[in-house]
Amino acid sequence: MTPIVFLPGMMCDARLFGPQINAFSGQYPVMCHPLVGHDTVEGLAAQILAASPERFSLAGLSMGGIVAMEILRLAPERVERVALLDTNPLAEKDDVKLGRTLQIEAAKAGELRRVMRDEMKPNYLTDGPNLGAILDLCMAMATDLGPNVFVDQSNALASRPDQTETLKSFNGPALVLMGEDDVLCPLDRHTLIHDLLPNSQIEIIKEAGHLPTLEQPEQTNAALRHWLES
Repeated sequence: MTPIVFLPGMMCDARLFGPQINAFSGQYPVMCHPLVGHDTVEGLAAQILAASPERFSLAGLSMGGIVAMEILRLAPERVERVALLDTNPLAEKDDVKLGRTLQIEAAKAGELRRVMRDEMKPNYLTDGPNLGAILDLCMAMATDLGPNVFVDQSNALASRPDQTETLKSFNGPALVLMGEDDVLCPLDRHTLIHDLLPNSQIEIIKEAGHLPTLEQPEQTNAALRHWLES
């Protein structure tokens, strides 16, 4: 079976894909690469390629999707299929870059928990019975990664390239998936990705926001399973 490489979102680790790793690791070789060690999307993508099998299925959420698109740009022949979840193919806008600069300064000043709590995580999730537990998990992942990773990831996102041409040229099976209530990466970003990828399906997960892997794991797993078997 072709291995699956998962790429987590900003300030997340393999726990973001816990339900998916549990669901698929019995059938597929599964790995999850943390987005650490570089402050550019290209550097992260090159590092992941060096640590990955020769050919693999690739699934990335949010920043993980952004790095996945860079992997498609650098080495499309190594990716059998791609799943892009709750992500954005466009370069970062100037007003968002300014906001990142302020967040970087706060994180360097020891305010990472406040930044994550007040400015980022409330935008991630839809309301639901597991909201508190998922928010706690998100905070634990961010705290474990720490402020230096936050700074590097913020700089990588701010300098990321537009990947519209990259997506046009990838012909493998592709899944475009989003939580219906995602306000960080809204529907128009995903319809754009779907329109650009020649061989893609789009799935919208109800009662989920930016992290459907945790908010609605069974729906997400069903969509991923169909993608893997396509």
